[in-house]
This record gives sequence, structure tokens and C-alpha cells, in this order.
Amino acid sequence: MSVEMPATASHLRDWVSRGESETQEFKIRTSSGCLNTATESLCGMLNTRGGRVLFGIEPNGTIVGQTASDRTIEKVAGAVGRIDPAASPEIERILLADGAREVIGVTVGRSHRRPHTYKGTAYKRVGNTTVALTRDEYNQMLFEAYHATQRWETEAAEGWAVEDLDASEIARTLEEGVRRGRIDEPGTRDPSEMLRGLGLLSPNGLTRAAVVLFAKPEKLVSTFSQCRVRLARFRGTDKTEFIDNRQFHGNAFSVLTRADQFLRSHLPIAGRIVSGVFERSDDPIYPPLALREALANAVCHRDYSIGGGSVGVAIYDDRLEITSSGELHFGLRVEDLYRVHDSLPWNPLVADVFYKRGIIETWGRGTLKMTQLTQQAGLPRPEFEESPGALLVRFRPSSYLPPQRVGRDLTERQQDLLRVIASGGPMPLKQIIEQLGKPAERRSIQTDLHFLRSLELIDSSGFGRGARWALRDRRD
Repeated sequence: MSVEMPATASHLRDWVSRGESETQEFKIRTSSGCLNTATESLCGMLNTRGGRVLFGIEPNGTIVGQTASDRTIEKVAGAVGRIDPAASPEIERILLADGAREVIGVTVGRSHRRPHTYKGTAYKRVGNTTVALTRDEYNQMLFEAYHATQRWETEAAEGWAVEDLDASEIARTLEEGVRRGRIDEPGTRDPSEMLRGLGLLSPNGLTRAAVVLFAKPEKLVSTFSQCRVRLARFRGTDKTEFIDNRQFHGNAFSVLTRADQFLRSHLPIAGRIVSGVFERSDDPIYPPLALREALANAVCHRDYSIGGGSVGVAIYDDRLEITSSGELHFGLRVEDLYRVHDSLPWNPLVADVFYKRGIIETWGRGTLKMTQLTQQAGLPRPEFEESPGALLVRFRPSSYLPPQRVGRDLTERQQDLLRVIASGGPMPLKQIIEQLGKPAERRSIQTDLHFLRSLELIDSSGFGRGARWALRDRRD
């Protein structure tokens, strides 16, 4: 605990202008009642995202200050000292313009020693209020604290030996880490020594993280069945019918490879007409780097202790979803994934190997990179959703994606017609032909349009040359 006076009246005005929130609370004075509730709030801030309590501020934000002495600071420090485990707040004394009164600020960071209690009760911040943790919330924080030293990935993999791992994959990881300057050259390619250097071989034997990262596939199905990826391409926008459905067991690197191959095989291409250019410009509908980042995050940060867990990839006509077993931990919320946040990986050993291999660059920035890449491509930002036992990231296209098969395969021109009509709204035949960008007989295009209408993909209104074509609303 430190007592400092670096803050100025200007800093104070800036803080107060932000009002009370999850990370800031005002107290009029340091009287016993105010000090007691303020310490509850500081306890809650330690258990949530950190924050600050300012003494000498009215609830409406009026700065009044108070006459403070060394004894006042001792009383504040004594109250905060009753938080268990002990915290290390920063206490600041901010002198007001009259030279007589002060505002006392007490700041705490987000704690890695939570849950904290004050007078036997654990608290959290919800908006600008402080409430007691539920029993389930308290137990979850205890589990996360235990996880820091005793977690699934660090336990010994019983029944597994170094010979059960893919030595070439271990060597490839080491060489890539050396090339990137993230591993010092060990001077050996002995698998045991390489694993020991990566922190994956303990006195008790192979860690479970080593199995997740480098296992040969033969033993995984029976002993580590959660090391799998489920891949599906659905027809339409729901799970009623499969176009392709596969499942693979393998180590983390082979799972990533399988998922990437499946995406490249099944993802549609976004075709667009470029002004002044005869050929159509074809680009992947979703940025490949964003998808690889999402897959790497799913494989790296999932909860492997869930025996029936997996990574899932589902491609629909209107979206792509990647799911992984496990939930957000350490107080991280879905909205935090869109901004800079602390990196507290659930599997630090796995994450460290991914970093050294170059699969992830900087911990805590994966979701930001996905958002940046999709927005640069003109797509909506990814959608993150948390549900009991799973985390999902969803990518959506920026424009209409024509189905490749509706009862029967659609030709390339029929798909192009759907794209053109989707981009221009209700259109006459002449405009459709101009936008199509490829020479074709008028009658052939009319035949395709009538066929698409028979499949209830498009509608027409009007007659003769005044007829206009538009997409049919097929939303469920």
C-alpha cells in the first residue's frame, strides 16, 4: 500500500467528469459509514475490473473535499487492510484550490488473487453498485485461483510416453521458434530434451499439454477424445440438412490443418463486377487470416478438461460459426473481446507453444485482429457469444451469398444472376444483362431467371419489358 500525491486538480476534474461507474465511486467523507461501504466497493473492484473510490465528492459529482490529516489516511488504510487476501491499493491526496481541503483517492487494480472478502463477504461491482457474490460466483473464482497452479494441462498424462508423440512436429515447432527468435537454439533434436525446453516434460512425465500439442492420433480416440474437430457444411441457414459432415481426432496442429482444408474446400467465393474490367473479381467471402485466427484461438484457449468437448466449424449459406468448449474466465466478458484486454490464457503452456510456433502473435489480441481483418474486408465485425460450456464466434458476409444447390446444382451463371439481382434490388432484364458482365444470349438468361423463380429464389413483377426481378424473402 502506498500513499502518493501525483494527481492534480486537473486529473481530479477529469475523473469526476466520468461519473460513477463500475470502476469509480464517490463518497462525501471518510466517516465510518462511508468508509465501510467504500471498502466493500474496493473489495468488489478487486474482484471485478479494478477501480477507484474518491472521498470528498458528492454523489452528483460536486467536488467538496474534506480536511484530512495523517490520521485520516491511517483510518482509510486500516479499513482497506481488512480486505482478505491483502490488497495493495494506491492512496492519493489531491489538494484543492483553497489549500485547506483535500480529496482522497484509493485505487486498486483487477486482482489475480481473487476472490477477496471484506468482513467475511465477497463483493463484485455491477454498474455503479456493489453487491455480494453468489455462492456459485465465489466458487468459480476459487476454481480460477486454483487453476493458476494446479490445472488440467500441467498434470501428468498417465499411460503416455515420448514415443507416443510426433517427433517431427516437435522438431518443426522448435525450428520455427528458433527462426522467429522466440526459442534459443538448444543444440539438440532429442524429443525429450525439446519437450523439456518447452516446459512440457516434468519429473512426473509428459504433461497433458504435450499430448494435446503433439500426440500421434492412434491413442487419442480412447484416452483424449476431446482432441477433435467437428466440421460441417449445411445446406441453407439451419442444421436440417448436411452437404458435408466430418469429424477428426488429432493433435492441435493437425486439427488446425484439417479445419483450414475444410474451409478452403467449402467456403463460397464472393464474385463482383469491377468497372472497366471484363473478368469478374473473385475473393474469399471471409478473410482467411481472420478465420485462421479464430481457429487458433478456439484450439488454444478451449477447456480441455471437458471430456466430450471439441472445436466445431459450421458453414451455412449466410454465416460461418466456430465454437470451442469452455467459457470465458477471470472476469472477461464478451464485450471485452472487442477492446484491449488482459491476456490470461486458460492453457498457458499450449498458448506459449502456439506463440513460439508463430500461430498466435500476441496474447490477448486475437479477437482484436479478427475484428480488424473483417472490417478491413468490408464485413461486419465478428459476433461473439457465450453459452453454458461453449464460446462461439460468428462471421457474416457483407453481401448476399447465392446457394450452390437448391434441389439440384446451380450453374455458375445462375449463381451470378442471384448475386446481380441481390446487389441491385428489383431490376429489369436489360439491366441484369448489363451487370452480369459475361456475354450470353438473352433467351438463355430468361430461361435461367424462370428456373430460379421456380425454385422460389426470385420473384418477378410487371409484364414484358417492364418486368422486374428481385430476390424472394426466404427468411425463416
